[in-house]
Amino acid sequence: MIAEPVTNTNFTSKLSALKQERFSGQLFLKDSLGQEWTFYLFLGRVLYATGGAHQVRRWRRNLLVHCPQIEMQQLKLSTATSNISWEYQLLYTGVEQHQITREQVGKIISAIVAEVSFDINQAREVTSQVKPENLSIPQLVLLDPEQLITEVQQVWQNWQKAQITPLLPNQAPVIKQPEELQKQVSPAVYQNLIKLLDGQRTLRELAVGMKRDVVEVILSLMPYIRSGVVELSVIADLAPPITPPSPVTPLPAPSKGPLIACVDDSPMVCQSMEKILVAGGYQFLAVQDSLRAITTLLTRKPALVFLDLVMPNTNGYEICGQLRKVSTFRDTPIIILTGNDGIIDRVRAKMVGATDFLSKPVNAGTVLEVARQHLNSSLVE
Repeated sequence: MIAEPVTNTNFTSKLSALKQERFSGQLFLKDSLGQEWTFYLFLGRVLYATGGAHQVRRWRRNLLVHCPQIEMQQLKLSTATSNISWEYQLLYTGVEQHQITREQVGKIISAIVAEVSFDINQAREVTSQVKPENLSIPQLVLLDPEQLITEVQQVWQNWQKAQITPLLPNQAPVIKQPEELQKQVSPAVYQNLIKLLDGQRTLRELAVGMKRDVVEVILSLMPYIRSGVVELSVIADLAPPITPPSPVTPLPAPSKGPLIACVDDSPMVCQSMEKILVAGGYQFLAVQDSLRAITTLLTRKPALVFLDLVMPNTNGYEICGQLRKVSTFRDTPIIILTGNDGIIDRVRAKMVGATDFLSKPVNAGTVLEVARQHLNSSLVE
């Protein structure tokens, strides 16, 4: 798979081209901030889409809107496979067990795919990769990419007309100047805003709770946002109701070279690094679950670690800092992987003990040269 740049216009062209090709498999997209999305397609039609900053929040919110009779925890999944996302598998289980109707599932999937497409439309410097695959999964719904594109473009035009395109619907409003707000509104309105704008609910979640369009909600808050009374902040996603399956990395043969680990939530990056390093004679360990990274690394004790800077639940700085506190990793080379190679990132990485920096997308020659250089240095020391 080769990454190629995709503009917002080309994203729609990409989906149209895959429809014409009657493509079956996965379309991976990633922006310059490290956000990733995956589209699952069958014969050119969209089965599902997932990823981005709020995978769980988005799924739970749309379940609440279209299936208010069911709680997320009521949907059970005995085993999850890596063929398609756990959200889709839970929806299919819900249909099988007659907890959700096919009509409800169709609305949920359509809304989720539209949201993912809108978020990609707002992203910058998006690259794409395709992975042809015969998806042996049940087809709950097949969405026409061109109809989807038309709907997303209409929503985007509404945002442009309202002049709110820089704002992100996954951000959460929080009151920064309560005293000033109290002067501007009535006591009743103030008490209501204090409850709503607690920094724990995104603009999309507020819109659902208020049963209003997200554009209306943003416009109603704009006077407070412009004056600095209310601020939009980034909040973390929720924990998934099940543990998504992790790719199983086979134990490398003991006759090969040093073990090198790559901590990156992107399957594309891990696959690329594995191909490069195994071809270079090294053993390879992929760690895609950032929350389990420390435990996995302590167990396997790699000789060198490539560490992604931007991940959903934590970041490379935190993991690097924690590793340096452990005697086993005090002198282990830790190479930060980043798509945003700025001076501030470099300074901060050095402060937490990073050994070196490597820009993404990775180059095979550079990866092997960096590995040889730092492994040789650590052996000398």
